[in-house]
Amino acid sequence: MSEASIAPASPIRQPASSGLSHAEIMRVMSGVLICILLAALDQTVVIPALPAIGSELGAYSQLSWIVAAYLITSTISTPIYSKFSDIYGRRRLLIICIGLFIATSMLCAVAQSLNQLIWFRALQGLGGGGLMALTQAAIADVMSPRERGRYQAYISAVWAITSISGPLVGGFMAQTLSWRWIFWINLPIGAIAMWACHNGLRRLSPPGLSSKPRLDVIGMLLLSGSLSLLLLALGWGGDIYAWGSYQIMTLVAAGLVLLVLLILQELRVNDPLLPPRVFKSKSYVGNVTVSTLMSLLLFMCLFAIPLFFQIARGTTAAQSGFYLAPFMLSSAAGNVAGSRYAKRFGTMRGEMRVASFSCCMGLILLATLPLDAPVWAILIAMIVTGAGIGGSFIGSMMGGQNALSARDTGAGTGALLVLRSVGGASGSSLAGAIIASGLIAIHKPGTATAMPATHPVQHGAAALANAANSGATTHLGWSFGMVYVVAAMFAAIAFAVTLWMPNTRLREAPHFAPISE
Repeated sequence: MSEASIAPASPIRQPASSGLSHAEIMRVMSGVLICILLAALDQTVVIPALPAIGSELGAYSQLSWIVAAYLITSTISTPIYSKFSDIYGRRRLLIICIGLFIATSMLCAVAQSLNQLIWFRALQGLGGGGLMALTQAAIADVMSPRERGRYQAYISAVWAITSISGPLVGGFMAQTLSWRWIFWINLPIGAIAMWACHNGLRRLSPPGLSSKPRLDVIGMLLLSGSLSLLLLALGWGGDIYAWGSYQIMTLVAAGLVLLVLLILQELRVNDPLLPPRVFKSKSYVGNVTVSTLMSLLLFMCLFAIPLFFQIARGTTAAQSGFYLAPFMLSSAAGNVAGSRYAKRFGTMRGEMRVASFSCCMGLILLATLPLDAPVWAILIAMIVTGAGIGGSFIGSMMGGQNALSARDTGAGTGALLVLRSVGGASGSSLAGAIIASGLIAIHKPGTATAMPATHPVQHGAAALANAANSGATTHLGWSFGMVYVVAAMFAAIAFAVTLWMPNTRLREAPHFAPISE
């Protein structure tokens, strides 16, 4: 299949009408926005509460799996929801996903051990996987990529609200109430989301397909197996086993073998989980690559920043959530700026170049700042990084969907989100492994930098004081600095990809017409 057949965008001006009035689009958006709020809030409230969870449940080295387990299962379920939504429509599946998300949130709230919580978070990911995938597909149904600039402010406003409230609420609840409340809060929000989807998405119709796609079960199993093995290697490397140990090497090798088998499977079947034909588009491949790398960077920062302020700067969980807010706000601002650029210029390549370069520069600043650097300097570096990540995210999503034909909108969007989730899961696991190696070195008995056995890693000034007294600041500085050095390298790769991408114009009409009421 040729590039043009997959990326139908061209300089020829197309009708800008989507078939829906502004009021009708806003009715659809109401259901979409509540789902995005639910999914985004769950991501931002959990991170500041991780030290409190580790303190109560008695484990620290596997804390990253609270995030990674959710991301793995949501990744696996995303293409399944995308396939079924092309058959049965977005609304019905969204309601099912919300119901599952609510039920598993209750299980997370009553977990009695870290292992239980990780398993319940994995189940929660089965519901959460449909929230972002189906909402993004619904947006593509009712508006063109270029037209989205008009409505992106609403989506960015939701992200801004969760950016401010999520970390603060998560930190406040962990410090004053209990970390369990970060899951109980999903119940009322989920109920509102279910009602909004039932009423707001009535006019969304499933795309007209000549035949029903068949679920690629073998592809799903190969994808889940490959992801699980590779992420286990990331989570255990440098912690439970040495990076060069045969256990880690075996996991990596097995994961790569399954990945190769997945590629062969997708080339063989008629209705693949991740359609190979969309990857023949240079524009789509470039946007997916940038999206995946930026997701990795986002979750590396989301994992590292709150822990940095709590462990290295002696803040409480609530305060660390407050310090995370500027990073998330700048990401939302970059998102809005990118959508405005798209509306005005009709292309995204220039914006993505500036955004990825900004992200790289911000991460370099974070890597070079010492542990005792002024807070304002750290915040500036965080804001520069966040703005770059946000701008790259919206650019890659709009550019990726712009390169898809009508029959591939659901599956192609699902593939993009799958790889974005892979990046997110890898980012949290990688950051957790690097930071855990430094903390283990600090607390290891019999070493010159060993902490007292009763030392809590939850948060607070005691951590900084004990670290300074024992000479452990070297380990802390290396751990957090290495997280940002590695992240800056990935940001540089993303910038290089934007130099290679074609400057494709954005479509000005959506693929599908709405159903009449």
